[in-house]
Amino acid sequence: MSFTLDRRAFLKAGSGALLGLSVSSPARALDAGGEASPTNWADLARSLNGHLLQRGVPNFAGIASPWNLRFASTMPQAIARCATPEDVRTCLLWAKATKVPLAVRSGGHSYAGFSTTTGLLLDVSAMNAVRYDAASGHVHLGGGARNADVYAGLAPVNRAITHGRCQGVGVAGLVLGGGIGFSQRLRGLTCDQLLEMEIVTASGEQLICNERENTDLFWACRGGGGGNFGVTVAMTFQTHPVDLVTAFRLVWSTHVDELLPAALDLLSSTPDRLGCKLSVDAGKEASLHLLGQIVGAKDELVRLLAPLYRIATPSHEAISTLPYWKSQAFLSEEGDPEYTHERSRYVFKPMPPEASATILDHLRRWPGTSEDADWKMFLAGGAVARVAPEATAFVHRKALMLTSIDLEWSDEDSVETIAANQAWLDAFHEAMRPFASGESYQNFSDEAETGYLRAYYGANLDRLVEIKRKYDPTNLFRFAQSIPLVL
Repeated sequence: MSFTLDRRAFLKAGSGALLGLSVSSPARALDAGGEASPTNWADLARSLNGHLLQRGVPNFAGIASPWNLRFASTMPQAIARCATPEDVRTCLLWAKATKVPLAVRSGGHSYAGFSTTTGLLLDVSAMNAVRYDAASGHVHLGGGARNADVYAGLAPVNRAITHGRCQGVGVAGLVLGGGIGFSQRLRGLTCDQLLEMEIVTASGEQLICNERENTDLFWACRGGGGGNFGVTVAMTFQTHPVDLVTAFRLVWSTHVDELLPAALDLLSSTPDRLGCKLSVDAGKEASLHLLGQIVGAKDELVRLLAPLYRIATPSHEAISTLPYWKSQAFLSEEGDPEYTHERSRYVFKPMPPEASATILDHLRRWPGTSEDADWKMFLAGGAVARVAPEATAFVHRKALMLTSIDLEWSDEDSVETIAANQAWLDAFHEAMRPFASGESYQNFSDEAETGYLRAYYGANLDRLVEIKRKYDPTNLFRFAQSIPLVL
């Protein structure tokens, strides 16, 4: 079949073919078949402003590889490196006409590998422009912008949005899932600062979504998860001014059994100006780590943490009052590719001492890999909780904290070692059920989560399904945990 850029023919061929697909089939099964002819690929390549990379080009596997190396063996037939929204439209209509499955990638940090495919990988990472408008305080981002681009674009003007620590993460994926960060308790989630999003839908239309236009889709874009409704090609955020903050990295290597329950009890009562991640290493010699920032002075931080200092003096203490963007250099990480499986739960009520005992018991029984494992908590509340759960698609508004168990390994570990560690992870995750909720963070996508739709979207799921049917009626954007057309 020869490919031509006739939109009417595209829509006719695409809709007729895709309507017959089962909406409940997982992405891996849907990827079966769908091989395009050399002529099809040549036509697509000629139609793009960007570049089409096919198997056989130098470093194709490296370019196609996602952040989570567990899914690196899933290779696309080709990678479309889109340069413009028109390239995105072209790829979507081409995929519908040829029946080739597709996946969308910005940063490639899908925890469960949902930005991989055996068909066409639609890569928008080149569309990463950042433009700040001083008159309005708005920042306009291309759909492929990453945290690092936000850092570079906003640091010179001393403005910020709620952003992530990992510089390689795509902002589109971050905001579509809600978007957590150290500023969330003071400023809200990333999606709370979103003013407008431009999306290319399955029909090839480029829609502007805001509080006046396509308001239902705009609602879904704030917490409805990435890859469900279309391809983000542009975003506009309201920024806020930033000045000095006190960044800290503290480690306690003793008295962890006393420190963990004390810290969990203390942190939720701290001012919204404080944002932090608490983690405890796996292994017999567990240590407690506290990383974060406060809009305030060092003395205030030390006063707030005095109950922990009274239990034990940190074995490592780094506290610095710095200009905001210098503090982010202190706090951030690159986000290099790794083998990892992370399982999360939101917590809506204070965790009793029994929860800390359960956490430490499982951490100390870690089977071990050549890498690391830990239990962690991201402090929530504040401005996040002041927005109603139904106001945006992000439903976890009233949670006190987001918790997760992170398991990492390398290709040096045997199949048996990995299996033993996965069993440990699952048992640990289940053991935390009495102390947490059934809700999970949609940006920490977890293919082992059986009730994922309600875990990610809760009471907002039904409305999301309606919006899915409206904007993607042929279910073009589908993967193993995508929002379905029917429940």
